[in-house]
Order: sequence, then C-alpha cells, then structure tokens
Amino acid sequence: MAASNFERMMEIIDGVFDTRDDPDQLQVTQQDIARLQSLHPSTLAEYNEGKGPCAWILTIPTTTTIMKQFLSGEISENKILQLTQPGTKFEAVYLCSATVLPEYRNKGLATKMTMEAIDAMKAENPITDLFVWPFTKEGEALAQKIADKAGLPLHIRKH
Repeated sequence: MAASNFERMMEIIDGVFDTRDDPDQLQVTQQDIARLQSLHPSTLAEYNEGKGPCAWILTIPTTTTIMKQFLSGEISENKILQLTQPGTKFEAVYLCSATVLPEYRNKGLATKMTMEAIDAMKAENPITDLFVWPFTKEGEALAQKIADKAGLPLHIRKH
C-alpha cells in the first residue's frame, strides 16, 4: 500500500532534519503547536488538496534579542519557542521549516505560504529581520528568496 501524504511528509522531515535524534530541535508536539498558535495564528500553514498535506511551513515570530542568542549558539531552536512570550511585539521571524512533497516542489508553494505568514505577522508587529538554520542548500536558497521578496535582511546560523 502506498504511503499517505502525511507519512511521506514525515519521512522527508525525518530524513532532512532528523529531529528525533536532536533534542535541540523543535519536535512539534501538540504542546508546541498550541504554543506556536498562541504566538500568532500564521506560525503553521499547510497546503492540502484533500488527500493530506502536500506542503507545510513553520515560522516563529520572536524578538531580535532571542534571534541573536540563537544565531550565536547561546540557545537552541527549542529555546526560541520557550523564551518567546505571547503578546510581545515581535521584530524577527525564524524560518523554521518548509517541507514540500517532491511532486509539488518548484511551484512556489513554500515561498507563497511563507510570505503570507510573514505578511500577516508584519501587519501586527514591527518585523525587521528574518533568520534561519538551514539544513540543505535548497533550504538556504529558499530562505534567501523569501528575505529578498520580503525586503528584510536574512541572518544565517551555521552548523
């Protein structure tokens, strides 16, 4: 039996990010999802044509102080979410992840979804910076494309 879209998405996430073996990365538990939604309703987005997810994006609005702590290696990805408080005026957006099934890639879905999330956050917050911890060259290129479209500087954490 063929794997469902959800199962295929999880395989991609496990293959690229290996989150299960890295306690510093966000695991995206139900508790994390609730916390993300308390920060801003646009933190998570899914593209679904009725047969399960084809694309997911996850962004985290936060402060430039927390961004700088993360970029310097002082705090982990998990800590971004733990330290960011709902109701804060956010200045930075962490481009956490974009996952797209192979047959949906190169159609602009991740860019469109991420720009919609950033625009929604910018409508309520003085967003001045984007940051990313890329796991693939494609992820870094996507983050740069999004930063260029958003007209915001991109800060990159190196492995």
